Amino acid sequence: MRVIFMGTPEFSVPVLEALVTAGHDIAAVYCQPPRPAGRGKKLRPTPVHARADELGLLVRHPEKLSAPEDQEDFAALNADVAVVVAYGLLLPQPVLDAPKQGCLNIHASLLPRWRGAAPIHRAIMAGDADTGICIMQMEAGLDIGPVLLCEKTAIGAEETTSQLHDRLSTLGAANILTALERLSELTPIPQPSEGVTYANKIDKAEARITWSDPATEVDRKIRGLSPFPGAFIEHDGQRIKLLASRLVTGDGEAGTVLDDALTIACGSGAVQLTRLQRAGKSAQTASEFLRGLPLAKGARFGS
Repeated sequence: MRVIFMGTPEFSVPVLEALVTAGHDIAAVYCQPPRPAGRGKKLRPTPVHARADELGLLVRHPEKLSAPEDQEDFAALNADVAVVVAYGLLLPQPVLDAPKQGCLNIHASLLPRWRGAAPIHRAIMAGDADTGICIMQMEAGLDIGPVLLCEKTAIGAEETTSQLHDRLSTLGAANILTALERLSELTPIPQPSEGVTYANKIDKAEARITWSDPATEVDRKIRGLSPFPGAFIEHDGQRIKLLASRLVTGDGEAGTVLDDALTIACGSGAVQLTRLQRAGKSAQTASEFLRGLPLAKGARFGS
Protein backbone atom coordinates (compact mmCIF):
# COMPACT_ATOMS: atom_id res chain seq x y z
CA MET A 1 0.00 0.00 0.00
CA ARG A 2 1.00 3.62 -0.40
CA VAL A 3 1.47 4.80 3.19
CA ILE A 4 2.08 8.11 4.92
CA PHE A 5 3.90 7.41 8.18
CA MET A 6 3.42 9.79 11.11
CA GLY A 7 5.51 9.30 14.27
CA THR A 8 8.18 10.99 16.32
CA PRO A 9 9.90 9.15 19.22
CA GLU A 10 11.90 5.95 19.50
CA PHE A 11 8.68 4.00 20.09
CA SER A 12 7.66 4.71 16.48
CA VAL A 13 10.90 3.63 14.79
CA PRO A 14 10.30 -0.17 14.74
CA VAL A 15 6.92 0.44 13.13
CA LEU A 16 8.48 2.49 10.32
CA GLU A 17 11.13 -0.18 9.80
CA ALA A 18 8.49 -2.93 9.69
CA LEU A 19 6.47 -1.08 7.05
CA VAL A 20 9.56 -0.62 4.88
CA THR A 21 10.66 -4.24 5.30
CA ALA A 22 7.16 -5.45 4.38
CA GLY A 23 7.41 -3.61 1.07
CA HIS A 24 4.92 -0.81 1.62
CA ASP A 25 5.51 2.34 -0.39
CA ILE A 26 6.25 5.13 2.12
CA ALA A 27 5.01 8.29 0.41
CA ALA A 28 6.36 10.54 3.19
CA VAL A 29 7.30 10.51 6.85
CA TYR A 30 5.80 13.16 9.11
CA CYS A 31 7.35 13.87 12.52
CA GLN A 32 7.89 16.67 15.01
CA PRO A 33 10.48 19.30 14.03
CA PRO A 34 14.08 19.11 15.29
CA ARG A 35 14.44 20.64 18.76
CA PRO A 36 17.43 22.17 20.61
CA ALA A 37 19.20 19.49 22.65
CA GLY A 38 22.44 18.92 24.52
CA ARG A 39 24.80 21.42 26.04
CA GLY A 40 25.22 23.29 22.78
CA LYS A 41 21.45 23.44 22.21
CA LYS A 42 21.94 22.39 18.60
CA LEU A 43 18.87 21.30 16.68
CA ARG A 44 18.51 17.54 16.94
CA PRO A 45 16.23 15.54 14.64
CA THR A 46 13.75 13.20 16.28
CA PRO A 47 14.44 9.44 16.27
CA VAL A 48 11.93 8.91 13.44
CA HIS A 49 13.45 11.76 11.42
CA ALA A 50 16.95 10.33 11.82
CA ARG A 51 15.89 6.81 10.82
CA ALA A 52 13.84 8.05 7.87
CA ASP A 53 16.87 9.95 6.59
CA GLU A 54 18.93 6.76 6.83
CA LEU A 55 16.26 4.93 4.84
CA GLY A 56 16.23 7.65 2.17
CA LEU A 57 12.60 8.62 2.79
CA LEU A 58 10.95 11.99 2.27
CA VAL A 59 10.61 13.72 5.67
CA ARG A 60 8.25 16.56 6.55
CA HIS A 61 8.03 18.18 9.98
CA PRO A 62 5.48 21.02 10.05
CA GLU A 63 4.86 22.68 13.42
CA LYS A 64 1.14 22.21 12.85
CA LEU A 65 -1.15 20.74 10.21
CA SER A 66 -3.76 23.47 10.37
CA ALA A 67 -2.44 25.55 7.46
CA PRO A 68 -4.31 24.95 4.17
CA GLU A 69 -1.04 24.60 2.25
CA ASP A 70 0.19 21.85 4.60
CA GLN A 71 -3.11 20.01 4.26
CA GLU A 72 -2.95 20.31 0.48
CA ASP A 73 0.61 18.93 0.46
CA PHE A 74 -0.57 16.01 2.60
CA ALA A 75 -3.51 15.23 0.30
CA ALA A 76 -1.29 15.52 -2.79
CA LEU A 77 0.68 12.46 -1.61
CA ASN A 78 -2.32 10.40 -2.76
CA ALA A 79 -1.86 7.81 -0.02
CA ASP A 80 -3.96 4.71 0.53
CA VAL A 81 -3.61 5.03 4.30
CA ALA A 82 -1.76 6.95 7.01
CA VAL A 83 -0.16 5.04 9.88
CA VAL A 84 0.14 7.14 13.02
CA VAL A 85 2.08 6.19 16.15
CA ALA A 86 3.07 8.69 18.85
CA TYR A 87 3.12 11.55 16.34
CA GLY A 88 2.44 14.28 18.89
CA LEU A 89 -0.27 16.31 17.15
CA LEU A 90 -4.03 15.92 16.86
CA LEU A 91 -4.91 15.59 13.17
CA PRO A 92 -7.47 18.02 11.72
CA GLN A 93 -10.39 16.59 9.77
CA PRO A 94 -9.00 17.41 6.29
CA VAL A 95 -5.89 15.35 7.13
CA LEU A 96 -7.96 12.47 8.53
CA ASP A 97 -10.04 12.46 5.36
CA ALA A 98 -7.17 12.65 2.85
CA PRO A 99 -5.93 9.01 2.63
CA LYS A 100 -8.29 6.74 0.69
CA GLN A 101 -8.69 4.35 3.62
CA GLY A 102 -8.25 6.83 6.42
CA CYS A 103 -5.71 7.10 9.22
CA LEU A 104 -4.81 4.20 11.51
CA ASN A 105 -3.37 4.87 14.95
CA ILE A 106 -1.25 2.42 16.97
CA HIS A 107 -2.05 3.06 20.63
CA ALA A 108 -0.21 1.44 23.54
CA SER A 109 -3.13 0.53 25.78
CA LEU A 110 -6.33 -1.50 25.84
CA LEU A 111 -8.70 1.25 24.76
CA PRO A 112 -10.74 2.91 26.14
CA ARG A 113 -8.40 2.55 29.13
CA TRP A 114 -5.52 5.03 29.10
CA ARG A 115 -6.34 7.34 26.25
CA GLY A 116 -3.78 10.10 25.96
CA ALA A 117 -0.10 10.87 26.26
CA ALA A 118 1.43 8.40 28.75
CA PRO A 119 -0.44 5.08 28.61
CA ILE A 120 2.59 2.88 29.39
CA HIS A 121 3.65 4.87 32.46
CA ARG A 122 0.09 5.07 33.78
CA ALA A 123 -0.66 1.38 33.34
CA ILE A 124 2.33 0.38 35.47
CA MET A 125 1.76 3.13 38.05
CA ALA A 126 -1.87 2.07 38.44
CA GLY A 127 -0.92 -1.56 38.98
CA ASP A 128 -2.71 -2.86 35.87
CA ALA A 129 -2.22 -6.60 35.33
CA ASP A 130 -2.48 -6.27 31.54
CA THR A 131 -2.01 -3.77 28.77
CA GLY A 132 -1.66 -4.10 25.01
CA ILE A 133 -1.80 -2.58 21.58
CA CYS A 134 -4.87 -1.30 19.76
CA ILE A 135 -5.04 -0.45 16.06
CA MET A 136 -7.64 2.29 15.88
CA GLN A 137 -9.43 4.01 12.99
CA MET A 138 -8.79 7.65 13.80
CA GLU A 139 -11.51 10.24 14.31
CA ALA A 140 -11.30 13.87 15.39
CA GLY A 141 -10.60 13.78 19.12
CA LEU A 142 -8.23 12.12 21.56
CA ASP A 143 -8.02 8.35 20.93
CA ILE A 144 -11.77 7.98 20.46
CA GLY A 145 -12.03 6.07 17.18
CA PRO A 146 -13.25 2.50 16.68
CA VAL A 147 -10.78 -0.35 17.17
CA LEU A 148 -9.82 -2.69 14.33
CA LEU A 149 -7.37 -4.98 16.15
CA CYS A 150 -6.29 -5.42 19.73
CA GLU A 151 -3.66 -7.63 21.37
CA LYS A 152 -3.31 -8.01 25.13
CA THR A 153 -0.11 -8.69 27.06
CA ALA A 154 0.57 -9.17 30.76
CA ILE A 155 2.68 -6.62 32.63
CA GLY A 156 5.55 -8.32 34.43
CA ALA A 157 5.84 -8.01 38.22
CA GLU A 158 9.21 -6.24 37.89
CA GLU A 159 8.73 -4.70 34.44
CA THR A 160 9.68 -1.06 33.93
CA THR A 161 8.23 1.43 31.49
CA SER A 162 11.41 1.12 29.42
CA GLN A 163 11.01 -2.64 29.08
CA LEU A 164 7.28 -2.53 28.41
CA HIS A 165 7.80 0.32 25.92
CA ASP A 166 10.09 -1.87 23.82
CA ARG A 167 7.73 -4.86 23.94
CA LEU A 168 4.71 -2.81 22.93
CA SER A 169 6.61 -1.11 20.12
CA THR A 170 7.43 -4.51 18.62
CA LEU A 171 3.84 -5.65 19.18
CA GLY A 172 2.53 -2.54 17.46
CA ALA A 173 4.72 -3.13 14.42
CA ALA A 174 3.44 -6.69 14.04
CA ASN A 175 -0.19 -5.69 14.48
CA ILE A 176 -0.16 -2.82 11.99
CA LEU A 177 1.19 -5.17 9.31
CA THR A 178 -1.68 -7.55 10.06
CA ALA A 179 -4.19 -4.70 9.99
CA LEU A 180 -2.99 -3.44 6.61
CA GLU A 181 -3.05 -6.95 5.16
CA ARG A 182 -6.61 -7.56 6.39
CA LEU A 183 -7.92 -3.99 6.19
CA SER A 184 -10.78 -4.77 3.80
CA GLU A 185 -12.17 -7.51 6.07
CA LEU A 186 -11.75 -5.94 9.52
CA THR A 187 -14.83 -4.55 11.28
CA PRO A 188 -14.29 -1.34 13.28
CA ILE A 189 -15.66 -1.83 16.80
CA PRO A 190 -16.71 1.37 18.62
CA GLN A 191 -15.06 1.89 21.98
CA PRO A 192 -17.39 1.37 24.95
CA SER A 193 -18.33 4.41 26.99
CA GLU A 194 -17.58 2.53 30.20
CA GLY A 195 -14.01 2.21 31.47
CA VAL A 196 -12.60 5.36 29.89
CA THR A 197 -9.46 6.64 31.64
CA TYR A 198 -6.93 9.27 30.61
CA ALA A 199 -3.16 8.90 30.74
CA ASN A 200 -2.13 12.44 31.53
CA LYS A 201 1.36 13.55 30.58
CA ILE A 202 3.88 12.76 33.32
CA ASP A 203 4.68 15.73 35.54
CA LYS A 204 8.17 15.69 37.05
CA ALA A 205 6.61 16.76 40.35
CA GLU A 206 5.10 13.26 40.56
CA ALA A 207 8.51 11.62 40.63
CA ARG A 208 9.56 12.19 44.26
CA ILE A 209 9.36 9.02 46.34
CA THR A 210 7.67 9.16 49.75
CA TRP A 211 8.71 6.16 51.84
CA SER A 212 5.62 6.44 54.04
CA ASP A 213 3.50 5.34 51.06
CA PRO A 214 2.66 1.62 50.81
CA ALA A 215 5.36 -0.50 49.19
CA THR A 216 3.05 -1.40 46.30
CA GLU A 217 2.70 2.29 45.38
CA VAL A 218 6.41 2.98 45.78
CA ASP A 219 7.34 0.01 43.59
CA ARG A 220 4.84 0.95 40.88
CA LYS A 221 6.08 4.54 40.81
CA ILE A 222 9.72 3.47 40.54
CA ARG A 223 9.03 1.06 37.69
CA GLY A 224 6.46 3.28 35.99
CA LEU A 225 8.75 6.32 35.84
CA SER A 226 11.84 4.41 34.66
CA PRO A 227 13.81 5.64 32.83
CA PHE A 228 12.09 9.01 32.37
CA PRO A 229 11.70 11.17 34.30
CA GLY A 230 12.94 8.72 36.93
CA ALA A 231 11.55 8.42 40.45
CA PHE A 232 13.94 10.04 42.91
CA ILE A 233 14.90 10.71 46.49
CA GLU A 234 17.22 13.25 48.09
CA HIS A 235 20.04 11.71 50.18
CA ASP A 236 22.84 13.68 51.83
CA GLY A 237 22.12 16.63 49.57
CA GLN A 238 22.18 14.77 46.27
CA ARG A 239 19.39 13.52 44.08
CA ILE A 240 19.33 9.79 43.42
CA LYS A 241 17.12 8.23 40.76
CA LEU A 242 15.53 4.89 41.52
CA LEU A 243 15.19 2.98 38.25
CA ALA A 244 14.14 -0.56 39.18
CA SER A 245 12.73 -2.34 42.21
CA ARG A 246 10.80 -5.34 43.44
CA LEU A 247 8.34 -5.97 46.24
CA VAL A 248 9.78 -7.97 49.16
CA THR A 249 8.75 -8.82 52.69
CA GLY A 250 9.99 -6.55 55.43
CA ASP A 251 8.87 -4.11 58.11
CA GLY A 252 10.37 -1.12 59.78
CA GLU A 253 10.22 2.63 60.07
CA ALA A 254 9.56 4.12 56.63
CA GLY A 255 12.80 4.89 54.80
CA THR A 256 14.94 2.57 56.90
CA VAL A 257 17.51 0.26 55.29
CA LEU A 258 16.56 -3.28 56.38
CA ASP A 259 19.55 -5.30 55.10
CA ASP A 260 22.72 -5.14 53.00
CA ALA A 261 20.80 -5.52 49.70
CA LEU A 262 19.04 -2.13 49.65
CA THR A 263 15.72 -3.32 51.03
CA ILE A 264 13.90 -0.20 52.22
CA ALA A 265 10.93 -0.14 54.59
CA CYS A 266 7.83 1.66 53.38
CA GLY A 267 4.61 2.76 55.10
CA SER A 268 3.57 -0.86 54.79
CA GLY A 269 5.82 -3.58 53.40
CA ALA A 270 9.17 -3.00 51.72
CA VAL A 271 10.86 -2.64 48.35
CA GLN A 272 14.27 -3.82 47.23
CA LEU A 273 16.02 -1.34 44.99
CA THR A 274 17.81 -3.08 42.12
CA ARG A 275 18.97 -0.22 39.88
CA LEU A 276 19.86 3.35 40.86
CA GLN A 277 21.58 6.42 39.43
CA ARG A 278 23.46 9.11 41.32
CA ALA A 279 23.61 12.63 39.90
CA GLY A 280 26.23 12.83 37.16
CA LYS A 281 26.81 9.06 37.18
CA SER A 282 25.69 6.14 35.04
CA ALA A 283 22.95 3.80 36.23
CA GLN A 284 24.22 1.11 38.63
CA THR A 285 23.06 -2.16 40.10
CA ALA A 286 22.39 -2.17 43.83
CA SER A 287 25.71 -3.85 44.59
CA GLU A 288 27.63 -1.33 42.45
CA PHE A 289 25.80 1.54 44.12
CA LEU A 290 26.58 0.27 47.63
CA ARG A 291 30.30 0.05 46.84
CA GLY A 292 30.27 3.80 46.23
CA LEU A 293 27.80 4.70 48.98
CA PRO A 294 27.73 2.08 51.76
CA LEU A 295 24.46 2.00 53.68
CA ALA A 296 24.38 -0.05 56.86
CA LYS A 297 21.30 -1.82 58.16
CA GLY A 298 19.28 0.64 60.20
CA ALA A 299 20.37 3.72 58.21
CA ARG A 300 17.81 6.15 56.85
CA PHE A 301 17.84 6.38 53.07
CA GLY A 302 16.62 9.57 51.50
CA SER A 303 13.32 11.35 51.95
